Amino acid sequence: MPADTPLSDRLDDDDYPAYTMGRAAEMLGTTPGFLRAIGEARLITPLRSEGGHRRYSRYQLRIAARARELVDQGTPVEAACRIIILEDQLEEAQRINAEYRRAAGESEQSRQQKPQ
Repeated sequence: MPADTPLSDRLDDDDYPAYTMGRAAEMLGTTPGFLRAIGEARLITPLRSEGGHRRYSRYQLRIAARARELVDQGTPVEAACRIIILEDQLEEAQRINAEYRRAAGESEQSRQQKPQ
């Protein structure tokens, strides 16, 4: 797949269930050192192949791509990783809140519909 293909299209390539560190770095337009740095910041933990080589899933590369965007904007690697973790926690909290509100609304509706 050509390098000028958008990253999202390259990450949806079904030819690779997981990418080697070198290939993952190439796809992100970065170096293996960047992947090591975000791993040390505990943003992503690489998978291990049978030979013990680091491999990255498409999902992990999407996360790494977001970190790369922040770093390219001048955010230090550690801070970029923390931002992404906090964004993920916020999304999860919003999802839980929406589920709670939906369940509470359904409960309220069922109480109002019962004859007294």
